Amino acid sequence: MDICEAIITRRSTRKYKPDAVAPEKLQKVIEAGRYAPSGGNNQTNHFLVIQKEEILNKITSLAETAFAKMETDENTYPSLRNSILASKKGGYVFSYRAPVLIIVANRKDYGNNIADSVAAVENMMIAANALDLGSCYINQLYWLNEEPSLLSYLREFGLKENERVYASMVLGYAATEDGLPNRKPLERKGNEVIFV
Repeated sequence: MDICEAIITRRSTRKYKPDAVAPEKLQKVIEAGRYAPSGGNNQTNHFLVIQKEEILNKITSLAETAFAKMETDENTYPSLRNSILASKKGGYVFSYRAPVLIIVANRKDYGNNIADSVAAVENMMIAANALDLGSCYINQLYWLNEEPSLLSYLREFGLKENERVYASMVLGYAATEDGLPNRKPLERKGNEVIFV
């Protein structure tokens, strides 16, 4: 698969097999993130690669508890509203039960923290597709990047005091018959282009 095909056929995967990701594939995905562009080549992204089921479950529980305390109104971003309402009902799993959660943190006071983190996740999702892995961008931990209980828990695994989560993604083998992600490109309905 060439790089353009890997980009165009990348789709979000929301159902995963419980199988662990092969270590050599996981390492390639992480390296793709580490080689993403960064402002001034600062390379300040901090990757937390969560694979242990008990840790994934605890992060899921902390997120659900935090979202359940929030309220929505007509101006609430639709995906955030969905997370809040699903958490209030109970049983909300933002990570689609994928076997790997990759958290990209960066310094809170760094002006390019979001851009650098998102560039890394995009690289990793494209690499994942090229390696026959499913992936999905995850906003929920960014929305909770000031949640004390979540910050405290992530600090147990190396998140620094001056860091926050700015992007994350899940990764694994798609729960399809052949284990491959859906690669059917979606029609472009937006993203206008004007050549001058």
